[in-house]
Amino acid sequence: MPSTTPHRRVPGVQKIAVLRANALGDFLFALPALESLRSAYPRAEIVLLGDAWHAAFLPGRPGPVDRVLLAPPGPGLREAGDGEPGRDELTAAARAEGFDLALQLHGGGRNSNPVVLALGARVTAGLRTPDAPPLDRWLHYDYYQPEVVRYLEVAELVGAQPVTSDPRLPVTGRDLTEARTVVGSPRRPRVAIHPGATDMRRRWPAGRFAAVGDALADAGAELVVTGTGAERAVVEAVVSTMKHPARAVVDELSLGGLVGLYAGCALVVSNDTGPVHLAEAVGTATVGLYWASNLLVNGPVRRARHRALLSWRLDCPVCGVRNTPDVHPYRPRTGCEHREPFITDITVDEVREAALDLLRSRAA
Repeated sequence: MPSTTPHRRVPGVQKIAVLRANALGDFLFALPALESLRSAYPRAEIVLLGDAWHAAFLPGRPGPVDRVLLAPPGPGLREAGDGEPGRDELTAAARAEGFDLALQLHGGGRNSNPVVLALGARVTAGLRTPDAPPLDRWLHYDYYQPEVVRYLEVAELVGAQPVTSDPRLPVTGRDLTEARTVVGSPRRPRVAIHPGATDMRRRWPAGRFAAVGDALADAGAELVVTGTGAERAVVEAVVSTMKHPARAVVDELSLGGLVGLYAGCALVVSNDTGPVHLAEAVGTATVGLYWASNLLVNGPVRRARHRALLSWRLDCPVCGVRNTPDVHPYRPRTGCEHREPFITDITVDEVREAALDLLRSRAA
């Protein structure tokens, strides 16, 4: 049976495993739950079972995670990297840690709950869909719930009460130094535009980002356009379409350097993807462009510094088939194979107005 009442803390906890081995935004959404665990178990070591990027980014960084272990690769978890130990070896190494608690913050549990159970912890807790094996303490997984709240509720299963609902990522001196070295210090209020997204359906057209960028430049802003190597084409499309100069920043910064860059910005304008959530987590104002119910799951709760603009389009603009932004992992997926943008219903005027309003409020 699922857990329906609050649980007390588990006694004698010295080591906690948390499985969360996915992308940047996913990790940021789990930070409040990790902070809750740190507050409830201040003497325990918190070990994140994560991906290779966690292992590169988190060591030495202030925050609730003490150490990173690579999570076993597999379907629904993560892809194996070149030269990494195999799944069995990583599972055995994690089990040998002797965890007292093991928490699953990695979705519905069909693939992730067996990993957590294999750790041999005294108490396991997490989420579960009907086709996933149960943990000692578990809650039903439902996609349509804010991610931050979802994982705070999992932490409550082991007596860790919320201490914050806002993902916060500390900015280090190294982050700021790297950003200044690569991009320089801003001479005017700096605005970053991030026009990429892994899911093409979440991408707003490059020409519209360029129009918003020009309006911000007219208002006195200094523009940078950020992206990964896979997003170079869309970054270059924005920069080349703008009438005002903008600095393209593609694969020039580490993730820490991107933290430093966004921390020095007055505003970040972005599709619903990891960088907009990173900007929120370092305290920078944002304008985010969201597709349908993704806003419910991924969007910011607070609106004073974060403007979330929404498209309700569910029918494919190519074939007209109804798509759902995401689905329960145990139900058949609906939709088509086209990946045309579903957020073009958001107008340039809407984004420009929200961005200028936030930029003016920062200057006031």
